[in-house]
Amino acid sequence: MTRCQIATGPVTLRLLTEQDLPMLHDWLNRPHIVEWWGGEAERPTLDEVLLHYRPRLLAEDYVTPYIAMLGDQPIGYAQSYVAMGSGDGWWEAETDPGVRGIDQSLAHPEQLGQGLGTRLVRALVDRLFADPAVTKVQTDPAPGNHRAIRCYEKAGFRREKLITTPDGPAVYMVQTRP
Repeated sequence: MTRCQIATGPVTLRLLTEQDLPMLHDWLNRPHIVEWWGGEAERPTLDEVLLHYRPRLLAEDYVTPYIAMLGDQPIGYAQSYVAMGSGDGWWEAETDPGVRGIDQSLAHPEQLGQGLGTRLVRALVDRLFADPAVTKVQTDPAPGNHRAIRCYEKAGFRREKLITTPDGPAVYMVQTRP
């Protein structure tokens, strides 16, 4: 699909499987993802992806990984997690067990700027709010990641404040249950 072809159809999410991990490794090493997902120093090896992204291991940390699909084509990665108690300096003040955090990326640079990211985020938020226990969805893009910030705004998030995370400065954005 070239940049000129607008992708149509719904974006759906399916749970990540171990068979997806080599594909995810490839995606996590693409320059447009590396720029905002850890930087050059954090490029993961295949062994690191196999170790850290196995669905069973992520579940132990209350992380749910997904592959975003457009029809039968995988187009990106998404994950949601329980914010409260996520550890390693993340969301230490959070006391609501219903808050979920999200992260996602589109795999193919030629699909950026077509609204797919917004559709992916909306699909993820809809899936999370289908659970009545979920009270709020939050995300934390880097202040310079204007594309992500605009995507979240189009998907219904509002900017709350600038924060400092273990990964550095971020724009704290939220969406509450409709």
